Amino acid sequence: MNVLGIESSCDETAAAVLADGCRILSSVVASQDLVHAPYGGVVPELASRRHVEVIVPVVESALADAGVKLGDLGAIAVTQGPGLVGSLLVGCSLAKSLAYVMRVPLVGVNHLEGHIFAAFLEPPPPEYPFLALVVSGGHTALYHAPAPLTYTLVGRTRDDAAGEAFDKVAKLLGLGYPGGPIIERTARHGDPGAIAFPLAQMTDQAPDFSFSGIKTAVSLRVNRHGPLSPGAVADIAASFQATVVKMLVRKTMKAASRLGVKRVVLTGGVAANQALRGALAAEAALHRITVHVPSPRLCTDNAAMIAAAGAARIAAGQRAPLTMNALPDLALA
Repeated sequence: MNVLGIESSCDETAAAVLADGCRILSSVVASQDLVHAPYGGVVPELASRRHVEVIVPVVESALADAGVKLGDLGAIAVTQGPGLVGSLLVGCSLAKSLAYVMRVPLVGVNHLEGHIFAAFLEPPPPEYPFLALVVSGGHTALYHAPAPLTYTLVGRTRDDAAGEAFDKVAKLLGLGYPGGPIIERTARHGDPGAIAFPLAQMTDQAPDFSFSGIKTAVSLRVNRHGPLSPGAVADIAASFQATVVKMLVRKTMKAASRLGVKRVVLTGGVAANQALRGALAAEAALHRITVHVPSPRLCTDNAAMIAAAGAARIAAGQRAPLTMNALPDLALA
């Protein structure tokens, strides 16, 4: 069965066609980086307007790249939430329209579940049970997946998401947007041990994350020591990145040990960061834990992951009515 996936939860407009639940026939992503770069972050109104402009051409391109027509589709999967409500509505509206016209099943997909299913699009797929660290610009959370389509929230950020912190620190350092790739490139020229940024610790010992403290620490350093030389900027970027990676890896390994799982899935836009991928793999190897990380192109927002999660939901007998609406605060667990 061919499944069309549509993703428009934030600032990427994406469509993909998947065969048999795991074989990518096409994957098209239209970025809005240039739209939002002047503001140092995503402007919701601009994002939704851009989705309206490009979503039909993006879907048409995905169908053409896959060599299929609308009549060849067996189902349609769309991101229902979480995300920006205006952006979500664009994707949901098109998906419902196509499902109605083509008389094919429709399923709404949780964006975070889509990120987890990105790990199933490349061999070897993770086996259940596993622990998933979903880390992106809008989300940072740990989920225990004991069985297919079953999730328990283990821990989440109490303030900024890790990707959001990368964007804000990049803006503080005058590096541009999006912050993740720029911080990573800049950090290669700096000393990760140059600055001892704070590691957030929860007073209630909960396995949650917090990145507002380190963001504030960077802001204070920039204000006190500016203007900064290129070397100082590189040191701050490297030290910031190293501290965030340490927090993510430490919390993940502690949770995996407590749950007794031997498989970890790392996914989401920040999972494209090579420092994070390397640190988690090294620490996991010490505990004999297998790590599954999608290719960078599947870590960032895309519609292939939405189609994969949707295919699994459809195979389980789930269907969404044409009255389905966008849910910006949709919870996974």
